[in-house]
Amino acid sequence: MILAAVLRRENHAYGVEIAGEIAASTGRRVGSGALSVSLDRLEAKGLITTHLGDRSGDRGGRPRRYARVTEAGTAVVRDARAAMLSLWDGLDGVLEG
Repeated sequence: MILAAVLRRENHAYGVEIAGEIAASTGRRVGSGALSVSLDRLEAKGLITTHLGDRSGDRGGRPRRYARVTEAGTAVVRDARAAMLSLWDGLDGVLEG
């Protein structure tokens, strides 16, 4: 979900935007701590890169951490989408009944 949220934000998003995108799309709230840990793990796996933006006064001088999905991350999203569509195939009748 994090990878998809970053891609939906035109591949340049920071924590609050990512969490907001997930909440708006799924109705699920993502805590900032869990998001930070997940971003660290995704970066360690080479699925995203991050960089710090300019320091801002509204954050007490702390810079925002921006994420960008790598080619490998995009491939993971593509594969996950294909897998989910495959699982959904044939369920229309079951779900409508």
